[in-house]
Amino acid sequence: MFKYCPQCASKKITFKESRVFNCPDCGLVYYHNTAAATGCLIVVPESDGEKFVFLVRGKEPGKGKLDLPGGFVDAGEGVVEGLLRELQEETGWLPQETPKLFASFSNVYNYKGIDYNTCDMYFSVCAPGLKEEDLRLEEAEISAVRFLKPEEIDYSDFAFSSTVKAVKAYLKK
Repeated sequence: MFKYCPQCASKKITFKESRVFNCPDCGLVYYHNTAAATGCLIVVPESDGEKFVFLVRGKEPGKGKLDLPGGFVDAGEGVVEGLLRELQEETGWLPQETPKLFASFSNVYNYKGIDYNTCDMYFSVCAPGLKEEDLRLEEAEISAVRFLKPEEIDYSDFAFSSTVKAVKAYLKK
């Protein structure tokens, strides 16, 4: 990742255990720690069951694949605060109730050739009456929205394996 030490520009920097940078010249130790990320399974109850809201990614990684609304938690944010910010940014919608944590999985998010280890935390929220026209998609990141019943879900259409695990975990409840 780093070719030179970001503190002293030494070429002797090393990267160990896929997470620790060490510079023998200036003593820098930099931990490339796991990033916190969120996803929200929006559950829309209907008379014949329920549908889930999935977004179609408009950019890499996973462009054209399904994902849940959510994203990385920013510095200074709590997990729920970050999730709500991402929901607002990506869908223009906020739930009436606080989303509830139901699962967490590790993931590797590859962005421009760099692997970021993430701890993906998945929440659910009930949204009675939610319709596609209630959402304002973030055009730079989201290309479409799909409301799917459990039997309509094709797990090969998902961008991330942790999202597949989360949806399956929710359906086993």
